[in-house]
Amino acid sequence: MNLKHYTYFTNDYEEYEFYSEGPKGRIKKVIMFSRLQDDPVILNLAFGDEDSNTGLVSDVITTDNKDRDIVLATVANTINDFCNHYGNHYIYATGSTFSRTRLYQMSISALWDEISIDFDIYGVIDSVAYEFQRNVNYEAFLVKRK
Repeated sequence: MNLKHYTYFTNDYEEYEFYSEGPKGRIKKVIMFSRLQDDPVILNLAFGDEDSNTGLVSDVITTDNKDRDIVLATVANTINDFCNHYGNHYIYATGSTFSRTRLYQMSISALWDEISIDFDIYGVIDSVAYEFQRNVNYEAFLVKRK
């Protein structure tokens, strides 16, 4: 993928961090991959802001640092990096709220031509995965690198 993204860091290819830069300042973001099931292998992608005081990661904070597309492109790039290290497994992602899931869906739709080159994307409704289609509301997404 050739989308503008932030530089990210990892020590173990299971947890990534990067910094969002915008009008709200420099905000640390964390992405974590964890195994949900073994056959087929599905990994959960968790993503949020790190609280600088506690070190805890929250997926309910709305930063609004005016860099949404760059942040989401960075997340997509970490999926590529994760797959380079662990193989092409399914990655499960959903927002912490309906509106956040909808935001992810709109971003996938907007960047579809670029994303679909490298990834197969499925939308999940009632625990069933369907090939991603624009203008369909999904509860979650499954992503697998081609």
